[in-house]
Amino acid sequence: MTTTNTSGRFFTPWRIGTTLACAATLLAASCQSANDRLLAVTDPDIIDPQNLVTPAAGAPSAVAIANGTIATFRSITGGGESTWLFGGLLADEWSTSSTFIQNDETDQRVIKEDNGTITTELRNLYRTRTRANESIAALVQFQPSLRSLIAEMYLARGFAEMQLASDFCNGIPISNGNVFPPEPGPPLSTQQVFALAAASLDTAIQYANGTDAQSVLMNRSAKVVRARVALSLNDYGTAGTLVAGLPTAFAYMHTFSATTSNNTLWTQGLSARRFSVGDSVEGNRRDIRVANAIPFSSARDPRLPVTIPTSGSINGQDGLTYTRTTGMWQQFTPVDVVNGIDARMIEAEVALKAGNVTQWLAIHNALRAAPPKLGEIQPTAMPALVDPGTTEGRVSLHFREKAFWTFSRGQRLGDMRRLIKQYGRTEANTFPQGVHYKGGSYGKDVNLPVVTDERNNPNFKGCTDRLP
Repeated sequence: MTTTNTSGRFFTPWRIGTTLACAATLLAASCQSANDRLLAVTDPDIIDPQNLVTPAAGAPSAVAIANGTIATFRSITGGGESTWLFGGLLADEWSTSSTFIQNDETDQRVIKEDNGTITTELRNLYRTRTRANESIAALVQFQPSLRSLIAEMYLARGFAEMQLASDFCNGIPISNGNVFPPEPGPPLSTQQVFALAAASLDTAIQYANGTDAQSVLMNRSAKVVRARVALSLNDYGTAGTLVAGLPTAFAYMHTFSATTSNNTLWTQGLSARRFSVGDSVEGNRRDIRVANAIPFSSARDPRLPVTIPTSGSINGQDGLTYTRTTGMWQQFTPVDVVNGIDARMIEAEVALKAGNVTQWLAIHNALRAAPPKLGEIQPTAMPALVDPGTTEGRVSLHFREKAFWTFSRGQRLGDMRRLIKQYGRTEANTFPQGVHYKGGSYGKDVNLPVVTDERNNPNFKGCTDRLP
């Protein structure tokens, strides 16, 4: 069959189809070319740090990257729902009054590997480390004279590494996100990650060698964090040397504002009431005993004033729980990332480990006689402690005192793990035990899992183990 057009030319149907197909192909190619040109335009909302670290951008960009690192650093302390909160939830500092199953399973010590909140917390810890590395490279190249700021970047990196090792299971991958493509790292034991933190913090101390106020603050802060790492590495001699002579009245703080972020310890506790201050008795009727848990709420300790509702409207986010709240923080209350109290707690533990009971007790009682301010709280003076008379009793008293001085500042979970690893205790006599007030019983978890998302790393097959 053929058809005739007005020019008298003949076309078969297949030739007409071919002509139309060619036209469509040319049109598609033209559209694709236009699309390619549109998609090639740089998105001004996305800033690659490598584009900032150029001779043209120079010194101001290096400082800008460092400021971004500090913002990310803040997200792993009091500026985000960090392991400061979830570590305390797994331990005994907080109890869940949330609608979120991620909170409930963490408090119940039966955490799933796909826990979404822990995924975010782990990602922020990794991001802090990666961004610190970006900042260090930029500052060393363009602003090498800003030694205290470089020290702060090493402090951020070392702090993230320390928190990873303190809170997560064995088998933590430490990858290199500062190259393209990123280099996936092998799983490391917590002790290996503590060793990385020690190296980062040693470098921070080396950089913070000036006499100006910021250098002195960075030097003191890095020494205290490095001493915490030394305790975790069972190196009590180094820990004691690092904090010797450091004043009690200093603090490296993260601050908050309407233009940055809220203090999340306030947001999740007093404001949203998703976290309830922990206690040794649970349930709205206060009739469920929790073995091993410090009575943070019912102790009525002046370092941690707590409101305990006993009747009236349910005030927890879950609509079920009378939430125990503290006014220690308000919306923009700064949090101490590192302070002189930490130095005194390290000195006291070193003295106790060395058998110097007199010095150990004197350090604690000096703090109790003249308590430093804690957030919004100025504690009143407290009676002197009395020596329990046994090594076991002294260890229990020391870690109880430390728990009140450092409440929800990311130390309690790591200390409970150390009680098992270094002081011979067991999960059964250290972590909360018994019936859980939201149903079932407490599980066996003593750390946070490295989450499912990390299985994109071909080297990672899951936690090496869930041991302390």
